[in-house]
Amino acid sequence: MSCGCEKGTGCVIDILKEIANAQKDIYTECCATSAEQSINDLLGNWGGSTGFDTVPFILYNQDGTPFRGLGVVPGAVPGALGPLVASFYFRVKTVYEDGCAVLELLRDPADLNLTPDTIDVQAVANLTATGVCFTVDLHCFCHITTLPAISAFSGNTGTTPAI
Repeated sequence: MSCGCEKGTGCVIDILKEIANAQKDIYTECCATSAEQSINDLLGNWGGSTGFDTVPFILYNQDGTPFRGLGVVPGAVPGALGPLVASFYFRVKTVYEDGCAVLELLRDPADLNLTPDTIDVQAVANLTATGVCFTVDLHCFCHITTLPAISAFSGNTGTTPAI
């Protein structure tokens, strides 16, 4: 079920497509807080490179509650499963034409609560890419809040972060 947004009205799908394109440009090579401001910060449109690589965001379910994503970290040995982790903060990886998207969980590595039940108890001081990704249908969300652009890969060696 969709919230009734139409193409070009700034709905969740359109915003995430724009963020995904901007992040792809950065990673491979107004308002104080808004999607436009965060994208401009990411791209360094105000002069010089910013070092930012991610526009973090929060998605809201149709009932107005923040969406919590879950995933399992790979185990220490091939084929083993690690701990279940959750987050209310995401990085978009890809947005498909059908309105589905691949999202990555963002977490503060210092947050010992691996599966926060509410958004207000999740640590956000140092949101970092986790490598834990999943696919969602963006038609299921009615609201998106973008946060200021960050460097989610700072110090990330490309391996699964210690969670």
